[in-house]
Amino acid sequence: MTTTQSPNPEQPKTASDAGARPYATVNPYTGEAEEEFPFLPTEEVDGVVDKAHAAFLEWRRRSPEERAAVVRRAAELMRERGDELAALVTREMGKRIKEAAGEVELAASILDYYAEKGPGFIRPRPIDVMQGEAVVLNEPVGVLLAIEPWNYPLYQVVRVAGPNLVLGNTIVLKHAELNPQCALALEQLFRDAGAPEGVYTNVFLRIADVERVIAHRHVQGVTLTGSERAGSSVAALAGKHLKKSVLELGGSDPFIVLDAPDLGRTVKAATMGRMANTGQACIAAKRIIVLDEVYDDFVAGLQQSFSTFTPGDPADPATTMGPLSSERAAADLAEQIQDAVDKGATVLAGGGRPERPGAFVEATLLADVTPEMRAYREELFGPAAVVYRVRDEEEAIALANDSDFGLSAVVYSGDLNRARSVGERLESGMVWVNQPSGTSAELPFGGVKRSGYGRELSELGMFEFANRRLVRVMPAKKATKPAGG
Repeated sequence: MTTTQSPNPEQPKTASDAGARPYATVNPYTGEAEEEFPFLPTEEVDGVVDKAHAAFLEWRRRSPEERAAVVRRAAELMRERGDELAALVTREMGKRIKEAAGEVELAASILDYYAEKGPGFIRPRPIDVMQGEAVVLNEPVGVLLAIEPWNYPLYQVVRVAGPNLVLGNTIVLKHAELNPQCALALEQLFRDAGAPEGVYTNVFLRIADVERVIAHRHVQGVTLTGSERAGSSVAALAGKHLKKSVLELGGSDPFIVLDAPDLGRTVKAATMGRMANTGQACIAAKRIIVLDEVYDDFVAGLQQSFSTFTPGDPADPATTMGPLSSERAAADLAEQIQDAVDKGATVLAGGGRPERPGAFVEATLLADVTPEMRAYREELFGPAAVVYRVRDEEEAIALANDSDFGLSAVVYSGDLNRARSVGERLESGMVWVNQPSGTSAELPFGGVKRSGYGRELSELGMFEFANRRLVRVMPAKKATKPAGG
């Protein structure tokens, strides 16, 4: 079981800490609390934002190329420190070491992308007008609050930091309570890359102090990746204080199999799409929707595939499935699975928790899930998927769209036109044809419905927190001579 005992019991707690989850490294494989970090005192919050604003006033005056050079150096340092960063990710949230190394490279590639492309994205853009001149300037707005999650503790941060630092904004980061050492390592990395003090600041912020930051007159926007509940709260605060917000929230992404001319490849793709990062991904394939004609063979292959995952030490390269991020996360997922089973769902694989220490849940495949079950509507954030049998494309589309979420979707078919046609009718921010959902620096990332709003990555990610200022210039009128002059 996860312990909540602080390794520094002499550290005083204030009344405002009551009920707050501390920033702490708690190894989800061993369940041991390794180190705890104090909250930023409330009376120091305004000073942090003021310092970020003072840094912004200087940072925005640098050329985009100068700012991009800092981001480029951050990418270099990330690769140089790759082993150290990957080990931190594995220790704090349980990601398998191979996947953690992959996250380091993904994060570095995003920084590289904005270092190379960012200055061009924000060049002034002339508008064709009949008279005079008009141009749109892409300018920074100021201090941003970024609230980031634990499941990709490097990638999630740099997809905000990369574009906004090149644009000229400054960032105050509230990372997840599970990842304090990852948060500190990123702050040090940007500092060592040449970011002046205040340009990128990590804060161990109490949830109770989030509104104080959003309300601060120098904070111009807030971006959050996290749960619906957190997104709703932050959006309400941002609206209350007239601040721009971008939200990337949950997903219950459909993986539609129309046909499977290469059955083994499609089964492998569905497995990867569900089980990457131990299933802890917003864009994971959580609802696998299969047409009747291929259902039996496909599900038999999927059952076999899910049975190959064995829980183990995420630091061991041979491990095929690591723990969930915390005991709380494992218990929550187990409750969702049990709710479905109690109400009549069929367990095709897994279904419980292995008899061993650590925050593990078996790789689980459920069928016969119906609307009264939590698993039908809620996001399953871990190694569990629901498979549905449908008669035809129309039923597949209707089921896929019968969700409060709309982040990503996958369609598999040997007929590309058929797959594209189905994909165009899905309510999602992203559609992937014949490959699992993924991410890359040049591709816009975001959703619709309760999956949030706004876009990160790609060129679009440069402009969510940009002042796209119009400058209109008309030729000066020639002065006329006074009459009789």
